[in-house]
Amino acid sequence: MFTPEDTNLPDAQEAIKFLEQNPDIEFVDLLLLDMNGIVRGKRVEKDKLPKAYEQGIALPISIYGMNIKGNPVEETGLGLEIGESDAICFPVSGSLTRQPWQKRPIAQVMLEMYEKSEMPFFGDPRMILRRVLRQMQERGLNPVSAFELEFYLIDSKTPGKAPLPPISPVTGKRPENTQVYSLDDLDEYADLLTDIIEAAREQGLPADTIVAESAPGQFEINLKHTDDALAACDHSILLKRVIKQVAHDHDLDITFMAKPYADQAGNGMHLHISLLDEEGRNVFQPEEDGQVTDTMRYALGGLLELMPQYFSILCPNINSYRRFSPDFYVPNAATWGLENRTTALRIPGDLPEATRIEHRVAGTDANPYLMMSAFLASIMHGIDNKIEPCDPIVGNAYDMDTTPLPTNLRDALRLLSSSDVLRQYLGTDFVDVFVTCKEKEQEEFEQHITNLEYDWYLHAF
Repeated sequence: MFTPEDTNLPDAQEAIKFLEQNPDIEFVDLLLLDMNGIVRGKRVEKDKLPKAYEQGIALPISIYGMNIKGNPVEETGLGLEIGESDAICFPVSGSLTRQPWQKRPIAQVMLEMYEKSEMPFFGDPRMILRRVLRQMQERGLNPVSAFELEFYLIDSKTPGKAPLPPISPVTGKRPENTQVYSLDDLDEYADLLTDIIEAAREQGLPADTIVAESAPGQFEINLKHTDDALAACDHSILLKRVIKQVAHDHDLDITFMAKPYADQAGNGMHLHISLLDEEGRNVFQPEEDGQVTDTMRYALGGLLELMPQYFSILCPNINSYRRFSPDFYVPNAATWGLENRTTALRIPGDLPEATRIEHRVAGTDANPYLMMSAFLASIMHGIDNKIEPCDPIVGNAYDMDTTPLPTNLRDALRLLSSSDVLRQYLGTDFVDVFVTCKEKEQEEFEQHITNLEYDWYLHAF
């Protein structure tokens, strides 16, 4: 349950000071992230911003009962059943910035949704993470985390719906292959990638390295670690927005779709997590003899035990499950290993004080707040119950006889729905809404007849 401690209303002086320092601003975009990870909200004139800080701004509760297409799922009970009613949203302190890609001076600020009693709304993923963090901090622990995001550049003028890699601004050709960590591929899109990093930093986003990935037009951007888990998730969402908008300025398009090409790697979103105690020490740091600490083992145990139950949060869409193939380094079982990229949980070989868990399963179509919440809940579950993990994998995990993870959305949703632990941490009401929305998407998808079915069956019998 939420408590008054989860309430974090902003100070209107932040808005007043910002507008004084940026007198040219004309409008402000108010951003709210739905459970699908899609940014929604509204644009207001700048003189309404202080009022939004003081009194909040009304937005429909049904935003948190929408499917991937933006249509309310009435079975959630958040739409017509409650009269399409509003809740009050307040800006997130510290998130007010300019949008450097806009041709006109426009700012943006993130929102959180509250019930009319100024209690956090159960369906807001940012609020769910705030509550999970409070429970972790009550245990004297605080996470340090960072995201890595993969994306594809695609041709904005592609005929039809299937994407194509963009034509290189250097060679004038459409690439057919690429080399992982290729500097030549980075050079071909140097102007775009530089503009992305500069725009990110102008917004205070700690974008770090960019690497070319293993498919034509695919890149990865890493964010620097932070000891504020809410901020880490904010950074990933706002960085996606920067990447999209800057790409459009270069007459290119991008996609964070989990698997846009059948014969190429999908887009992954890895999350690195360590834990600090009240003295600021990393409780994952190995013992003097190099052995994994009890706390690290129990954290791994919780993450591995609950992985099938939170799998639909990591892979929330039907397309998400097309990523899983050993040919593309996507883990397909709940495994862990030391410096092993074939496992779901990897312990990077870094300095001892930087020891952390890299979770390698999710796609970039996952909601980072829900992903972080599920991981921290699982870590607490493991530590509280002293859950021992399986033995670490040495060698190729794909060749091992391991228990597989769910292979489709329907099975994954059933496991989430039946999880008492995740209902306890994420909230029963939220789990029910999430599962209902995604089950309805699955039903609608399965009613669609594909071109492949016509090819195979129309004249076969």
